[in-house]
Amino acid sequence: MGDLSSLRIWREPDLEGRMPWYRAVADNHRPAKFRIARYVPVAVALDAPEEALWRELEAKTPVFLDLWRRIRKREADLPAARKPTPNLVDLCRELAYRMLAHCNFCRYDCQVDRTQGAKFGTCKLAHESRVSTYFHHLGEELVYRGRMGSGTIFFTSCNMRCAFCQNGDISTDKDNGRAVSPRTLATMAWLLRVEGCHNVNWVGGEVTIHLHTIVDAIALLDELRPTEEDLAAALPAKADYYLRFGVDAEGTYYRGAFNAPMLWNSNFFMSAPAMKILRILMDVWLPDFKFGPGRCAPLLSKTPFYWETVTENLRLVHEWGEEFTIRHLVMPNHVECCTAPVLKWVAENMPDAPVNIMDQYHPDNFCDPGNPKFNSKYQDLTRRITRDELRQAFRYGRELGIRFESLSCEKNSTGLRV
Repeated sequence: MGDLSSLRIWREPDLEGRMPWYRAVADNHRPAKFRIARYVPVAVALDAPEEALWRELEAKTPVFLDLWRRIRKREADLPAARKPTPNLVDLCRELAYRMLAHCNFCRYDCQVDRTQGAKFGTCKLAHESRVSTYFHHLGEELVYRGRMGSGTIFFTSCNMRCAFCQNGDISTDKDNGRAVSPRTLATMAWLLRVEGCHNVNWVGGEVTIHLHTIVDAIALLDELRPTEEDLAAALPAKADYYLRFGVDAEGTYYRGAFNAPMLWNSNFFMSAPAMKILRILMDVWLPDFKFGPGRCAPLLSKTPFYWETVTENLRLVHEWGEEFTIRHLVMPNHVECCTAPVLKWVAENMPDAPVNIMDQYHPDNFCDPGNPKFNSKYQDLTRRITRDELRQAFRYGRELGIRFESLSCEKNSTGLRV
């Protein structure tokens, strides 16, 4: 399966030797984290009070991390013993559904019982998850798309309200797409991987608000063998013709079961409890870091405490030793208030982090004068960035020692040299 590690980009100075775990799982040389967690038993009944479940997660996370560490170092492999029941993945799934009943998936902490659907929080969702589309994404960074694409699954709705959202059709319309069961979602992930995708890329909209369905789907992947009925349920949302890629189910297996790196592609506005669950299941992270610490986040995305939340979650994945790359979208008239402080924070807190300084901004949604939803208060966002603005962003990155050249250069559409 795949040969992601053979790409030349991994030999670039700012990426050489980077993200070894993700590459090893993508190339099927190591089991994904969700596979490892299946072998960690839990000593609590899954119908126990929620507080007891969280205590057990806290107790078993070090056990999982030790096994993961030994597998990373080639000191161990998946145990030959039968997978225990219940195990750490079962616990994560149960906790995600408990959280849904007083939703605290994201930093808004709405405490809405989404299982009932009688009242809605910021994301406007009940328990149902909807997928707009899924496909081999050939537009992601090369480290994710490789040669066969990133296996990207787009969810609807969002917990932020970015005025310029370039996925506004799915982020602002909670009824877009198709409702999916966890098994249908797992079949989508399975199908993308057996067609050769290098990862399963959970994205939106925003993925955090669909945590319960995603965790449930991941829990099913270990033993999933899709039926014709499963494929019939999954294929209508697929945006590319799956037979043209071919299907190699056995090639996706590691020690007899499905294997793929899980990629969390998110605005990173998650809650601390959500982060504890994701730490067990995600192999690689792709956080957005859009706004500076001033008023831009609440003004442009109606999101308070944005800076505090995203920087705290970034600190966590860095301190945990997780593998990730950061995306920062350069916006017109926001280089000094957003780009500069974002890059400065990265340089001061995680200078080794690869960053994609993105030039792909275009006016959309409420910032597009040609859109019926256009709002004139976003007049300063009605154009693309200039070459001078991108040059200034690159200058900041270079002066701060940010590892941005490889990721930003291969996606740069302006012709401006990094």
